[in-house]
Amino acid sequence: MSMLDSLLKRADPVVAAALERALSGKDISVDEAVALFDSTGLEMNLAVMVADELRRRTVGDDVTYVINRNINFTNVCIKQCGFCAFSRDFREEEGYFLPTEEIVRRAKEAAGLGATEVCIQAGLPPKMDGNLYADICRAVKKELPDMHIHAFSPEEVMYGAIRSETPVPEYLKALKEAGVGSLPGTAAEILDQSLRDIISPGRISVQDWVAVIKQAHTLGIPTTSTIMYGHVETSRHKAEHIALLREIQKETHGFTEFVPLSFVHTEAPMYSHGTVPNIRAGADGNEVIKMHAVARIMLNNHIPNIQVSWVKEGARMSQLLLAAGANDFGGTLINESISTAAGAQHGQLMKPKEIRQLIRSAGRTPVQRSTTYRVLKVFSDEKEDDQESALDSADASQFGSYHQLIKLDKFRYNNNKDAKK
Repeated sequence: MSMLDSLLKRADPVVAAALERALSGKDISVDEAVALFDSTGLEMNLAVMVADELRRRTVGDDVTYVINRNINFTNVCIKQCGFCAFSRDFREEEGYFLPTEEIVRRAKEAAGLGATEVCIQAGLPPKMDGNLYADICRAVKKELPDMHIHAFSPEEVMYGAIRSETPVPEYLKALKEAGVGSLPGTAAEILDQSLRDIISPGRISVQDWVAVIKQAHTLGIPTTSTIMYGHVETSRHKAEHIALLREIQKETHGFTEFVPLSFVHTEAPMYSHGTVPNIRAGADGNEVIKMHAVARIMLNNHIPNIQVSWVKEGARMSQLLLAAGANDFGGTLINESISTAAGAQHGQLMKPKEIRQLIRSAGRTPVQRSTTYRVLKVFSDEKEDDQESALDSADASQFGSYHQLIKLDKFRYNNNKDAKK
């Protein structure tokens, strides 16, 4: 009898049964997932052990990462979500808007530093030209035909479709033709409408989020999947959210990964202004660990890649999560604005060399991947970890920061003709 088997015999019967079910290759139920989310002590530790074992069986000891750059081209937004400290009203001085030539310049700079992906997301500016998203993609692809464009959440897709008076499926086709390679599965937060009405009234509905994701998958556009937790949700909310993603994946097979995103409370309006009763100051350490472990256990048969967000969790916690079911370290990002605006303290750039060293010291093998998880380079020899790329040698200050960007007259929203078309 293994140590794990022995410990399972001592555990709470409901938790033990759920974990044994997972180890036998079966999906666990929402009720079983709730029990795992509520676990402490021995039961929590067992959930982590089982998640790690399932990870090992499914994807082995490789930990992947992607060299990418975030380009959040405007912070001006018609929505006022309670968790978002990034967005600004169009009348505010801190509203910015990057013209298309600046987006292309940033993408070319990233390509020169070895990036294989640009992630393009932004606020929803008022009276936006419905062709803007496609125009941005065409401009990037014209200069960088091999760059993968990971862009536009379901919320942005719906907004673009509305602004262009185009049905969502047709709009998605146009984005794909313009160069979009995949969509970020953000704007999901918690896929429970009653909860969304509290934390982000007016945000894309659960029904519409699911519809856009499924339509993208049908058109051969893969997407990520996410959750935002640590605010007012319950264990059941989290379990039902992941179960819904699991059902979508069974139908479409279009999710590349699952990315848990813990709520950064510091500058979030619903926390700092006290507008949402009983809101928490983000997830604690145990919650973060359990989220990744339970996600692995629930999704292991369907979504093999569980990603850590070093921006949200920091390098040390992210490294620990590699032993709790996670197998992907995300991207280098270069410019991360949304979490930074909310008060995240973990920087806007993590260089490839640092990512590899964190992976290696966790006892795993670093692997550089593409957006869609194609292996680009396996760092099988520890000596390779120290090889410096162009991005490793770059000075992070050259990329600027969100806090600098919102002060620049050059890109001020109210001065930008492209923003007013």
